[in-house]
This record gives sequence, structure tokens and C-alpha cells, in this order.
Amino acid sequence: MANQDEIRRESPPEPATELQPKLSDVQISRRRPAQSEEGDLNWVLVPVSATDHARRKRRFVMMLGILALAVLLITGYIYKRSVDPIRGLEAFDVGERLLKTARYQQAIVSFDRAISLRPGFADAHLLRSKAYVALAKPALAMADLNIVIGLRPDDPQPYLDRARVHISQQELAEAIADCDRAAALDVKLDRAYNLRGVAVRTMGQPRKSLEDFTRAVELRPDMDNLYQRGSTYQELGEHEFAIADFSRVISFSPTSSQAYFARAKSYRAIGDNASAERDHSTARMLDSH
Repeated sequence: MANQDEIRRESPPEPATELQPKLSDVQISRRRPAQSEEGDLNWVLVPVSATDHARRKRRFVMMLGILALAVLLITGYIYKRSVDPIRGLEAFDVGERLLKTARYQQAIVSFDRAISLRPGFADAHLLRSKAYVALAKPALAMADLNIVIGLRPDDPQPYLDRARVHISQQELAEAIADCDRAAALDVKLDRAYNLRGVAVRTMGQPRKSLEDFTRAVELRPDMDNLYQRGSTYQELGEHEFAIADFSRVISFSPTSSQAYFARAKSYRAIGDNASAERDHSTARMLDSH
């Protein structure tokens, strides 16, 4: 009995039982359960206050809002990318119609919009350059043509347009270089020879320019090619050939007063004053109308 009483006295008192909190005031933690010395798993109960609950709710709502905004932005971007090219084409069509009716400033506004909606729109840059040329803004026209050439280096047309701008600015060597590039891209392009002939003649070499004008006439015997060659013959004093070319121009366009005036000059140079007076009278009559 004495031994049993000693054992009881030496045994540690059992811990007092703690009051368990209500489930509504606690939340079972998702952390790894604690393990006692005996190997039992003890769940850690973490109290959640109303403030914590509200904070988590606000965070969740904010994340949903951010996600919804991102979806809206992405959807709007995709929609914009899909419709901008169409709107760009519509603006281009409007600009092209305005350009044809000589409403150059309005055309430029339309081409500006087309380019902003469709970056790299080479045709819009090309036509805008023509509007700038018509408004005597060669620097802006040149900038557009440089962009077109960068976008379409194998297209001879922007080289020809740039050559015209160079000629208007008396940049003749640059004009000839552009004509050479255009002719290299298309050996049957009569405009390349015509413009090169103009540049060469302006440099004081009419005999050499005659080769280009003749080549242009062979490829396309239209009014401008014939008139340029006739003017070159006239400058060289070869008036019979000049009269022949001016006569062909008149056959294409009987109302061209310029051709009558030019032919009258050559008639007078060879002593045919009657024909010269007749052409002068016709040219004056056409101009009066």
C-alpha cells in the first residue's frame, strides 16, 4: 500500500481540460498538422476575425475586377486590330476620290487617317505624295516616296515619282539615278526614259537626251513622249523632225494649243510663215475657249 501511495504522489497531475472554442470562431489551418511526442497529430485551430474575412473578400473581388478589365482590354484590342484595316481602306478610298477632284488638303487628311489605321500602307503614302506635289510641298512628298520605296523596293513607280520631284528641285543627277533604277526594274517602262531625257536635256545635253526620248516614243508613241522629242529636235535646229512630231501630237489632241504654238515656231524657223501664222491663229482661238 505504501508503494502504491508513493507512485500516486510521484505521478504528475493531469493537465486541466481546456475549453474548446466554437467552430464558428475558428478555422482549421491548412498547415501541416503538429505531431506530439507520442506521434499523435494535433490540428492547429486559427481564429478568423470579421476584419480578416472582409479583407479576403475585398482581395477576391479586386482580383475578379482586374481579370475582367484585362479581358475587356484584350477583347477591345483584338476587335480594333480586326476592324482598323477595313477603316483604313475606307479612308484611302475617300482620299483617292478627293485627289481626283483636286481637293488636295482634304485628300491628305484622309490619307493620314488611312496610314494611322493601317501602318505601312504603301499606296496611301504614294497618293499622299502626289497631293503634296500638287500643293508644292516637295519635302513632304519626298518623305512619303522614300517610305514607299522602303516598303516596295521592286516597284518602279515610286522611283519615277521621286525623279519628278528631283527634277522640280533641279536635282538632276538624283533624278537620273532614280530613272535608271526604274528602267532596270522594267526595261519597257517608257516614262523612265522620258523623265531621264528631260533631266539630261536640262543639264544641257539635248543630243544625248534625244536617245531617251526616241526610246520612249518607240515603247509608247503618246502625246507627251512625242512632244518631248519634238521639243528636243526643235532645240537642236532639226525643225522638219520637230514639225513631224508636233503634227502627231495634234492628231492625238486637235485641241492642244501648246502643240500648235510649238509647230508654228518650227514653221517660222524654216521660212514657212503662212503655216506658222495659221498655227498661231488656231492656238490663240483654242486658248480663248
